[in-house]
Amino acid sequence: MIKIISFDLDNTLVTSKFADLVWLEGLPKIYSIEKNVSFDEAKNILIKAYDEVGENKIEWYDLQYWFNRYNLVSEWGKLLDYYRFAISLFPEVKEVLEVLSKKFELAIITNAKREFINTILSQTNIEPYFNHIFSSTSDFHEVKKTAAFYKLILEKLDISNNEIIHVGDHEYFDVAIPKSLNIVTYHLDRNNKKIGDNVIHDLGEFEIKVLGKN
Repeated sequence: MIKIISFDLDNTLVTSKFADLVWLEGLPKIYSIEKNVSFDEAKNILIKAYDEVGENKIEWYDLQYWFNRYNLVSEWGKLLDYYRFAISLFPEVKEVLEVLSKKFELAIITNAKREFINTILSQTNIEPYFNHIFSSTSDFHEVKKTAAFYKLILEKLDISNNEIIHVGDHEYFDVAIPKSLNIVTYHLDRNNKKIGDNVIHDLGEFEIKVLGKN
């Protein structure tokens, strides 16, 4: 019996615009001003550095790390606040959360750092729908949603693998990995490029499939 529905965050509940602006516009602007170089040069320097560190290292996700690395004196927290305007839920999200939260406990399972999560939740007012929020990077020091990470989640929630359904946009980390643990998963393909029994194209479809199973 399903007890918990878990959601990825970026590109599942919210668009990626907020994160994209922080990393690809906001941080380069600060670097540009403080190091007295052009914005384009600053952006190129940072993108090269992002690639060198790589998304398999915890530092890649840590905004404070990047400020410390380049001795930037601006406050990284203010950068997140500045781009709050870009935080946007997908249109169907609140209605789906409202419906599903009446029947299941809801969770967020993401590799976003806590500071990003908290900013998003405070801006969108969706936190009351969620009973559990887990960050692989902040809570478990895991850079990705690995099998070990999902096992830890099951332990934290004190549930078995057949008591949770997970939905997210990443075909490997949101679908293949939890599926390898026999967790029911749904691949959210908002670009309408894929079809299949466990492929959905918005969370409204997901709601129908979940309620149809219970």
